[in-house]
Amino acid sequence: MQLVVARIGRAHGIKGEVNVEVRTDEPELRLGPGAVLATDPATAGPLTIETGRVHSGRLLLRFEGVRDRSAAEALRNTLLIAEVDPEQLPEDPEEFYDHQLMDLDVVLADGTEIGRISDISHLPSQDLFIVERPDGSEAMIPFVEEIVTEIDLENQRAVIDPPPGLIDESQAESASSRDPEDEN
Repeated sequence: MQLVVARIGRAHGIKGEVNVEVRTDEPELRLGPGAVLATDPATAGPLTIETGRVHSGRLLLRFEGVRDRSAAEALRNTLLIAEVDPEQLPEDPEEFYDHQLMDLDVVLADGTEIGRISDISHLPSQDLFIVERPDGSEAMIPFVEEIVTEIDLENQRAVIDPPPGLIDESQAESASSRDPEDEN
């Protein structure tokens, strides 16, 4: 099974290094020197990691055969893809691979069906579940502990406790309807 582990950003310096946006919780396992990664677009790879280092909180990689800024810049926005055994699980029991979460039923704590996870969007601040509702509409659920209270892989469901208005807009609180005492 293929897993997107990073996206190449802008070039760094003049010797072929690139910034990468890490999309794996295990960068030391997936993005270490010697790792051979497929790419999207496929014409850019495969790429073999020659070196890696952290600079100002960002991961910088250099690939074999990429020796200058122009070659590095040509790789911008390329996705790096690792081959992963589908039976392999992350070391941390609170972490999940996308393929484990896809198609899970999304329910409230009382069992009320909300929909099914159809996609996962990886944003810089958090991940979002894109949930297809029974009526064909979509809901976006932030994948944060306060909202997604349980991932039950055995029963193929994600239990959520959404704030008012996240699922049903008619329940949303407007700023003017809030109790002023709550804001102090």
